[in-house]
Amino acid sequence: MAGDGLWSFVVIAGPIILVAALLFAMLRNRRKPHEEARTEQATRELYKQQSAEDRTRTP
Repeated sequence: MAGDGLWSFVVIAGPIILVAALLFAMLRNRRKPHEEARTEQATRELYKQQSAEDRTRTP
C-alpha cells in the first residue's frame, strides 16, 4: 500500500526533522558573551535609574 510507505517516512523522518529544527533554532538564538554582558549592564542601569526615581517620588 502507498499509505504504509508514507506513514513509515513520517514516523522515521518526522522526529529527525524536528530535532534538526530545534538544534538550528537553539544555535541561532545563542547569545555571545559580549552581548550578554551588555544586556546585564543595561539592566543594572535601568534598575538603578528606576530606584532613583522611586526615591524622589516617595513622600
